[in-house]
This record gives sequence, C-alpha cells and structure tokens, in this order.
Amino acid sequence: MMLETLIALFAAHVLADYVFQTGNMVAQKDKFLYLTLHGLIVLATAIVATGSIAAPIFVLAALHLVTDAIKSRIEESIAPHLVDQLVHLITLIAISAYAPDIWKTGMWAAAPAYVPHILLLVSGAIYATRAGGFAVGILMAPYGPEFSKDSLPGGGKMIGLLERGLIYVLVLAGLPIGIGFLVAAKSVLRFETAGDKDLAENRKRSEYVIIGTLASFGWAILVSLAILFLLAQLPALGIALPKP
Repeated sequence: MMLETLIALFAAHVLADYVFQTGNMVAQKDKFLYLTLHGLIVLATAIVATGSIAAPIFVLAALHLVTDAIKSRIEESIAPHLVDQLVHLITLIAISAYAPDIWKTGMWAAAPAYVPHILLLVSGAIYATRAGGFAVGILMAPYGPEFSKDSLPGGGKMIGLLERGLIYVLVLAGLPIGIGFLVAAKSVLRFETAGDKDLAENRKRSEYVIIGTLASFGWAILVSLAILFLLAQLPALGIALPKP
C-alpha cells in the first residue's frame, strides 16, 4: 500500500501548497504566524487525504515547515524553488516508504479501488497547471514584465494554465501528437502579432515567449508522464491506459 499512501500524501501536498495557500501566506511565510498557519494546513490536508492521524503524518508536516522556513530565507529564484519542490517530493517518498500502511490503516482503507486513481489524476492536474504556473512565473520574473504589459490582464497566466491543462489531457489520453498542433497554433498566433514591432524589440519579445512556452510545455509533459507512470503501477480497473 506504499503507492496509495504516497498518492494520498502527494494530493495533500498539492492541496496545501497550491489550493489552500494564499498569495499573502506565500509573501509572509518568513513570519512565524503565517508559517505556522501553513503548517497546520499541511497537517490537516494530510490527515484528511490519508484518513489517518498516525505519527508519521505529524513528522511530515514538521519537515514541510522546516523546508519552507529555510526557503523563505533564500532569495526567490527558479533554482531554490525547484530544490524546494524536490525536497518536498523526496520527503513524501521517504514517509511513504517508512510508513507504507498509512492508507491501509486509515479511514479510507475500505474506499472503492478507484479512489487513489482519482486522487492522483486530480492532484496531477493541479500540479501540472497551478504549480507549473508558479514555476514558470519565477523563471520569467528576471526578464521583467514589460513584454506582457500590452496583454490582457492575466491573459498570459490563463494561456499558461490552458496549455498545460491541454498537454496533461493529451498525454494521459495517449495523444501526445496533439502537443505538436498546440505548438504550431501558438507559433502562428505569435508570428501574426509580431509584425508591428521593430527588429530588436521583436527579437526580445520572441525569446521571452519561447523561453516561457518551452518551460511551460516541459513542466506539463514531465508531470503528465510521471502521473501516467504512477497510474500504471496502481491496480488495474479494467480501463485501458496509454503506455508511459
């Protein structure tokens, strides 16, 4: 049952960091009150997702707090952000390996066999879209906001969410060829809107779009493949899944 435990803990992590954590909490995480509040949310989501109040759940929440406390004292950039996420994921794996029966002994043990599948699919979708948005935003922040100042308010974020969501669906549906059409469509639209800019400005804007697009697509593809791999390890439900 280690895999079911890992999936439940991953779902809790995604909910705590990308659904229930507000922008103000992220900005104020260097303050004890906000850090503690986030820790309580991590603990609550882990308890609900696993249906257990086992001691390793509390250890997980404590490790999450320590990791976030360290990161809050480091200047925000893409490298610390990725390391932070990697440490969280390693912690989830370690806790699942140490206490693999958390799911089996929790209150959801008698739940239908498809529940872990749903948890994984939903948390994977959030991680591909919302978590990817934060990662790409941090990556692009040093290049400045001037290249998106003429866009619709929030337009870039919405496009990113939609493209990562579409990639997630296409990969899980076994239709990765559709990603090529997505790239082509975005390239055509970019070309059509580039004509009224001077050469230097257009080159900078194009590089900005290309970097952001590749990062967004890359994140979504990697997360989708990881979710597809984990789905293949779960007990079969009699539904054919594409090979990862």
